[in-house]
Amino acid sequence: MSIADTPPPGRRKSPVPRGRRRREEVLAVAERLILDHGFAETTMQRVAEEAGASKETLYRHFKSKDELLLEIVLARTSDLRKALDASFESGAPLPVVLRETGCRLLERMGGASVIPLLRIVITETVRNPELGLALFTAGPDRTARRLADYLAAAKGRGDFHGEDPAMAASFYIGSVMGNATLMNLLRPVERPMTRKQIDGRVDEAVALFLARYGSPSQGTGGK
Repeated sequence: MSIADTPPPGRRKSPVPRGRRRREEVLAVAERLILDHGFAETTMQRVAEEAGASKETLYRHFKSKDELLLEIVLARTSDLRKALDASFESGAPLPVVLRETGCRLLERMGGASVIPLLRIVITETVRNPELGLALFTAGPDRTARRLADYLAAAKGRGDFHGEDPAMAASFYIGSVMGNATLMNLLRPVERPMTRKQIDGRVDEAVALFLARYGSPSQGTGGK
């Protein structure tokens, strides 16, 4: 352990609970197998064998292969949800929160670690609609609800001038994402949106949103 890694006197790094660490190890193995061999060809038995666990242990953590897939996607996007929550709870001005939200959505949801998994979920949703619904509830729907809550609070401060925060949140996310999700799903993951494209798209969405719902004194939350 280096000096930089040494906890200050009187403080020790909290160890990761063994159960959670084992769960994360299994998720990593399952993700690799699913991406390498496909969802249909990846069995719970194979995941257990590759992870060095019994099938009984695997089922204690995950009730089904569908639940395993959902947990993999949620684990891959957990940092996005945390970052969005931090923005919504920061008390920052409306333009700043809008820009942070838009940039983080485009950066993360177009990443090479997320798009292949989303393609698999979409395919499997045809077989099991509950899988897609669960991901939607934990992902896009949750983001829209959190943004709507932020806009409702901004309305109380006089920063947001709209009658329906939920509708406004939906419009903003839609203007940011637009056809970006479809483009990301259809084109090679090696060709993600550039920084310039992300900034330009988000700046335009923020400007349109503020023109409709903002105060005249508000800027665009630029860089």
